[in-house]
Amino acid sequence: MSDARKLFDLDGRTALITGGSRGLGLQMAEALGDYGARLMLSARKTDELEAARGHLQARGIQVEVCAADAGAEAGIRTLADAAMDSLGHVDILINNAGASWGAAAEDYPVEAWDKVFNLNVRGVFLLTQAIGKRSMLPRKHGRIINIASVAGLAGNPPGSMKTIAYNSSKAAVINFTRALASEWGAHGITVNALAPGFFPTRMSKGLISAIGEKAMAAQAPLNRLGDEEDLKGATLLFASNAGKHITGQVLAVDGGVSAV
Repeated sequence: MSDARKLFDLDGRTALITGGSRGLGLQMAEALGDYGARLMLSARKTDELEAARGHLQARGIQVEVCAADAGAEAGIRTLADAAMDSLGHVDILINNAGASWGAAAEDYPVEAWDKVFNLNVRGVFLLTQAIGKRSMLPRKHGRIINIASVAGLAGNPPGSMKTIAYNSSKAAVINFTRALASEWGAHGITVNALAPGFFPTRMSKGLISAIGEKAMAAQAPLNRLGDEEDLKGATLLFASNAGKHITGQVLAVDGGVSAV
């Protein structure tokens, strides 16, 4: 194995990925597992988790699953317990589970606001706190990757999405990342965020269908949407020794959208 390959090697490492049964979560699970990490995936739906487990095992990846609601305290306790029981410790935590809701700001339902923030922000904090206290802080080692969004870097163009809670929650995730990196760096823990642009996922399917894939891709300097490989390299960088001197950073993986 070359020295460069060793920088990204995850043999012997463990990873917990929320929202890991499909979409971006499953893409990141493939990346970590292909490089040797043992995985635990969480999501709410057992059937989707089992399908993801079979898919990953067919690639030779060791994986466990736990059905849990990452937006509820009881679900987070269940997930943290399951991760510690199955993996023994957690080296890499990817906070990927997220939700959105579209409505005009003046009519935005408070229950929708709470639903988005409970999963996208409160759940991220509670799970990170639990895994940090039980695994990363005692072992003086950890890699935390929070999945933000380019929607957390700016508002929406006039006439486009009306997703004020989603944008606000992802902006909160970005500054949560920076603040936690400052606190936990002394314990050997890095905390970074990925800010994806538009990828064809279940969450973005309706918007892409309404606007059109070509029109949406044309908004990016690279003239394309993200695909099933485009988060893998950045995830491996933040999860491995290749990124051991990077913390508190937000990397947009968006085809250049945030640069214009």
